[in-house]
Amino acid sequence: MSKDCKAPIGVFDSGVGGLTVAREIMRNLPGEDIVYFGDTARVPYGSKSKATVLRYSRQIVRFLKTQQVKAIVIACNTASAYALEDIRKEIEIPIIGVIQPGAKVACETTANGRIGVIGTKATISSGIYTSFMRRQKPDVQVVGKPCPLFVPLVEEGWIKDPITVEVAKRYLEELLQYDIDTLILGCTHYPLLRSTIREIVGEKVTLVNPAYETAIELRELLEREGLSNPAKGKEHPNHCFYVSDAAEDFRNFANSILPYDIEMTQQINIEEY
Repeated sequence: MSKDCKAPIGVFDSGVGGLTVAREIMRNLPGEDIVYFGDTARVPYGSKSKATVLRYSRQIVRFLKTQQVKAIVIACNTASAYALEDIRKEIEIPIIGVIQPGAKVACETTANGRIGVIGTKATISSGIYTSFMRRQKPDVQVVGKPCPLFVPLVEEGWIKDPITVEVAKRYLEELLQYDIDTLILGCTHYPLLRSTIREIVGEKVTLVNPAYETAIELRELLEREGLSNPAKGKEHPNHCFYVSDAAEDFRNFANSILPYDIEMTQQINIEEY
């Protein structure tokens, strides 16, 4: 096995939301190590300009390259929308985002061609999910709905709180008027609200979790490039976590959602990269 196969996968996000992507990679690619970076000092990305998100993303990619990663996952919808295409042209390492895998599966899933997308204001206003889906299914009808309060509610830990349920109802009831049969959870925080969203939209609407679909696409990419680490289900995966601020808060949140506790989160100055 070449050294490349044993190298870790770089995963980055504006903060803690991308941990839902890391969680799916841990579950579905148990042989792979992860180097995760959460840009907790500069979160959220959803309200930033494209130029700013691209600059942040380039800094993070430079940091991940110092960790000798063999592939990179942009586990952030906003950064996937604003930075993926540019960065893909600039680096040799294979890189994927979270938007295309979710868009692809939604197009394959819908029966009536009406798909809802919930996400940050930036993701929805970029129209990126719509453009991916139209390429694949030109007659698809896409209804986007920004849900800006979901992220702070998740980060506050109010996942089952009555306030969160009420907010979700107000966001989602409008979407349901369009007779959607498929709903993309277009922000990495949203899978943590899956059961609440499911209760509101009902069983007839298929929920697409781009975090899961991204892990599956990553597995296919690594196999195609000959980069898979065949050490299936290692006893002690070597995952490393880095943040730009608030390491303790990050670690506590990570330990509430990941399959194994993380011992240490290291804070770095990302502006140096």
